[in-house]
Formats: sequence, C-alpha cells, structure tokens
Amino acid sequence: MRADADPALDALFLPFDDGRLGWVAARTAFLHARDGAALRMRDTAGLVCQQGFKPAFDALQRGGLDVDASLDDARRFDTVLLLPPRQRIEARAAFARAIASLAPGGRVVVAARNDEGARSAQSDLECLAGPVAVSSKHKCRVMVTAPLDGAVDGELATRWRDADVPLEIAGTGLHSRPGVFAWDRIDPASQLLVDHLPRDLRGTVADLGAGWGFLSHTVLASNSGVIRLDAYEADHRAVDLARQNLRDPRATVHWHDVTAGIDARFDAIVCNPPFHAQAGGARVDIGRRFIEVARDALNPRGRLWLVANRHLAYEDVLGAKFPSVRIVAQAHGFKIIEAART
Repeated sequence: MRADADPALDALFLPFDDGRLGWVAARTAFLHARDGAALRMRDTAGLVCQQGFKPAFDALQRGGLDVDASLDDARRFDTVLLLPPRQRIEARAAFARAIASLAPGGRVVVAARNDEGARSAQSDLECLAGPVAVSSKHKCRVMVTAPLDGAVDGELATRWRDADVPLEIAGTGLHSRPGVFAWDRIDPASQLLVDHLPRDLRGTVADLGAGWGFLSHTVLASNSGVIRLDAYEADHRAVDLARQNLRDPRATVHWHDVTAGIDARFDAIVCNPPFHAQAGGARVDIGRRFIEVARDALNPRGRLWLVANRHLAYEDVLGAKFPSVRIVAQAHGFKIIEAART
C-alpha cells in the first residue's frame, strides 16, 4: 500500500457514489475528517469537518474546508460521516457523538478497514443505532444507519461518551485519556529515555512529539537549569492533556506539526518520535523528518536525546545531520541515542 493511501476514506463515499444516499455538503458533518481525492471529487461547500490531528487539520484547511479541532455540540446535520479512530473506547465515544449530532431522520455513515477492527466497529455502531446497511470496498466495511432520532440505546451512548474522559495515570498525578498514545500507562520507551537523560540540562529545551507530557514533566522536575521548555504535539487531545499536566510556568505547549519545521532554537531536544501515519501503516520517514527538524532547531553544541525502536534505521540520517552520534543504551527492544551539534 502507498504511504499516502487511505482506503477507508475512498470507501466512505460508496453510498453516495452508488446512489443510495444523496450528497448535500451543506447539511453534512465529517468527524475525524481526512482530505483526499475521494473528498475532492465532490462539492464540499458548506461541509463541516472535525479533525484534531494537526497535519490532517492543516491539509483540510489548505483545501479551503471548514475545519475545527472539535465539533459544536449544538449543531445538527442530516448526514454525519465518520472515520472512527482505532482505539475502541475513543471510537465508541465517536459513534455516540456522531448520532447525537444528527437532525431527526439523519444518518451516520462509517467506513473502517477490515484489518483495523471493521467488524467490531459495526457491532458497536449497531449497539447504538440498530441494524446498519453494510457494503464493502477497498478491503473496508462501509456502514450506513437507518434514519435516526437519537441513539436506540441512549443510556449506553451516555456511558460511552462519559468513558472518554481524562484519567489519572496511577501513581503519577498526571492525566491521559483513551486514544492518546500510551493513554493508560507510562510508555516504556519514554521511561527508558527518562532513565538515561542527564540531570544537567540547561537553557532552553524542546520536546518533539510530547504526547500528554510525560517527558516534558520529567525534564522540568529533574533539571532546575532549564529556563524554558516548549512541548510540540500534533494530537489536539494530547495537547489539552499536556497543558493540564505541565503546570510549571517554564512550559509552553504548542499544537503543531513538527514535520512542518519549527522556528525556535534550543539547547537540548528530547524526542520519542512517532512512526505510524494517521491512516495506518509504518512511516519511518516521519521519525527521520523529526530528526532533521531537531538538527535545524538546535543551537551550536546543542544535544538531541532520542528513543526509538531498535529496528528503526535512523542512524544514517543521524550520521548525515550530526557530527557526533552515540548509542547510550539498548534495552527492551529500544535504543537511546544522543546526537550533538558542533
């Protein structure tokens, strides 16, 4: 599959393309929206999009679409399109929100890849909406509800929405929520990085791909010489959590796509870079781009502290960008790398 392929997005519009449903963009909302050819081939004037992942948000916005990180709970639509997230608690809450966003008699249209839980998605949707019409395309399942006036099981819809809330990570005083990376635990790669970080970091520090703020929190707690820390994260839900978790006045959290580059300069950077695309599939190029951005954002003699899965081949780009690269530790399938500028 191409790195930029998005079969679920392509399949989502099957009910409109085959004539089962009429397309009226001005009365349609698209939750967890993504841009692509299947969307671009139709009139999008008036379409309301929700997307909290900054690269996808930026792509929709560049296309002139009406997009927000969240959806106004008061608005109602004849049709709600949904590409459900992969984490099941978050997905269930998304089903409940989609149904709650319908005008009386409206329909929800969902598409999910077969290898990413399409069968479970159908089962969960039917718990709230009753039987759905199902079709297949591009190894995806497309589900269309009957006309609805609220959820068939309103109590269950409330429970599922209420389950998608910030929760404390046991023993830390920090909070995360379903769907955010490592939402219910300390990520072992980040913990390994924390275990090997120096305790003499000073000046300005950045955390690239900060998630809900564990690395940033630890850096601030362990390094009194840090005068400012900027945490960059693309997931809007994680940004909200990081702002809650990082109460230190030295910290600023940015909703930002690191692959687009950053303008500020830093004395040190910590990073546990992502290596999967939003639509699924390994994307080692994302981690490589994080390394390039880190190099450009470091001050002279600045240091990058990076954790990665041991099998990910980052050494070539590190060697090309940094004059000094060393593997600090390898354990539990991860590697800790320090790279320094001259």
